[in-house]
Amino acid sequence: MELAGVFILVVVFLALLLVGVPVAFSIGVATVCTLLLSIHPGPALTTAAQRMATGLDSFALLAIPFFILAGQIMNQGGIARRLIDFAKSLVGMLPGALAHVNIVASMFFGAISGSAVAAASAVGGVMAPRMEEEGYDKGYGAAVNITAATTGLVIPPSNILIVYSLASGGASIAALFLAGYLPGILVGLALMAVAGTIAWRRKYARSDRVHAGLAVRKFLDALPSLFLLFVVIGGIVAGVFTATEASAVAVVYALLLAMLYREVSLKDLPSILLQSASTTAIVMLLVGTSMGLSWAMSYENIPQNVASTLVALSDSPIVILLIINIVLLCVGTFMDITPAVLIFTPIFLPIVTALGMDPVHFGIVIVLNLCVGICTPPVGTVLFVGCGVAGVPITRAIRPLMPLYIAMIVSLMIVTYVPGLSLWLPRVFGF
Repeated sequence: MELAGVFILVVVFLALLLVGVPVAFSIGVATVCTLLLSIHPGPALTTAAQRMATGLDSFALLAIPFFILAGQIMNQGGIARRLIDFAKSLVGMLPGALAHVNIVASMFFGAISGSAVAAASAVGGVMAPRMEEEGYDKGYGAAVNITAATTGLVIPPSNILIVYSLASGGASIAALFLAGYLPGILVGLALMAVAGTIAWRRKYARSDRVHAGLAVRKFLDALPSLFLLFVVIGGIVAGVFTATEASAVAVVYALLLAMLYREVSLKDLPSILLQSASTTAIVMLLVGTSMGLSWAMSYENIPQNVASTLVALSDSPIVILLIINIVLLCVGTFMDITPAVLIFTPIFLPIVTALGMDPVHFGIVIVLNLCVGICTPPVGTVLFVGCGVAGVPITRAIRPLMPLYIAMIVSLMIVTYVPGLSLWLPRVFGF
């Protein structure tokens, strides 16, 4: 029955995805179909429903709607423009200055908002016309914005790292947040290296050198926004509040900051709250159905079968990790990052922990890996947003994306095989 269950689960899920059924419903229907054909369908379905309810009944998950709300407020609160100006004062003197500004600003904004989509829309909306005015290819400008926006999913605070903590069975959120800094910066530097090379070949201009006084003013203007990172991460690491409480602090801080900047008024709050509620509902539905699917996979012994297959292919940790990365890179092309983390963490985590890999390290690897997927067709959410903001068809952005994909994958391999990049900061702070 196990093989039949696996076959039904995979076929139903993929068939529903191919005909355009939303991922959450595809997961739920595939789970129900699999369990209906089990030996005891009634108890199996009841247990799956209980697992879904239990999975959603988590205090840690409360952080997700709060961080989503904070990100929505920041997206409309004038924060992106100030971060772009500050980034320009830092890297504007480099060849291809606006590409570097786009990357650095996306790292800042993505880290503060915790959302790649928000970073792509907010930073891209400002940078796309500027880059076009200065002679940058529109497809290239969109490609830089799309890939740079994903750094905010690794650099904390990050909603997807909270989701991984849940899927992993309790990996420390504080440790995951600390672990994301160096890998996220590594990806940003790799993208800047590619951007610099392209700028040199295409003779893209530098910006005017910013004098010290102006640089200081831009920094002070952006400082209140950057201070949010210190408040949230510093508070969590110091034990002042939990990640969930930090998310609520982030909402209050972001709202006060947006009103101080006079970019958000009380009449804007209903639309912000509605958009946040809509996004939260989608994420929570994915979490609930994925919990049911995870139990169904365990019921059908899928994780054990996958583990035995990988061990049969090779007993080398290097090869097994490479295979897992290749599988996840393929998965990321047709599945969004949240369901992919929820589905594949229970499958691969026992395998990598048996190899001696730290769950916190694997969390960064799986998120960094799937960040590539949200930049690729056919279901790359950040790809669609970045191209929409830049006003270019996806086909025009694909070619400029290729060297940036390579930079992201090289960074992924470094993070995979150099655990210290992820684990050094958590160990420094005692996690």
